[in-house]
Amino acid sequence: MANPYSKLLVAIDFSDADKQVLERARQLAAQNQAGITLLHVVEYMPMAYVDEIPPLESVEFSKALEQGALKNLRALQDKLQPLETEVQVVTGMAKHEVVRVAEEIGADLIVIGSHGRHGIQLLLGSTANGVLHQARCDVLAVRIS
Repeated sequence: MANPYSKLLVAIDFSDADKQVLERARQLAAQNQAGITLLHVVEYMPMAYVDEIPPLESVEFSKALEQGALKNLRALQDKLQPLETEVQVVTGMAKHEVVRVAEEIGADLIVIGSHGRHGIQLLLGSTANGVLHQARCDVLAVRIS
C-alpha cells in the first residue's frame, strides 16, 4: 500500500503548542516519506485600530511581522532536517488561509494544534475547528497538553 500522505501542511502560530505539533508532523513525514510546508498566518489587524494607524505604517508593520515570521519559520525548518521542508507566510484570517494554502499546494494532510476548547469558546470559533470544517483534505488536530 502506498503512503497515505505525501504533502503535509503544518500550521505554526509560534505558541508553546508548536513543539508538539512539529513533533507529530515530523513523525508522520518520516513514516510516509512526505514533504512538509510550515505555514504561519499573520492575522489581520482588528478594525477597531484602523483609524489610529496610518495606512502606510500599517503596511510596513504587516511586512515587518511577515519578515519576522519567515525568519522564525526558517529556524524551525532547520530543526526538521533532513526532511524536505518549505516555509510560507501569508496574511489573513488563519482558518481560511490554512485551508486555501493547503489546496494551493496540494496538501493531503493539515497538521494543526488544538487546545480542546468547549462551550462558548468553541462557538466563538477556533482556528482548528474552522480548518477542520472547511478543509477538503484530512486534518490532524494535535491535542495540546
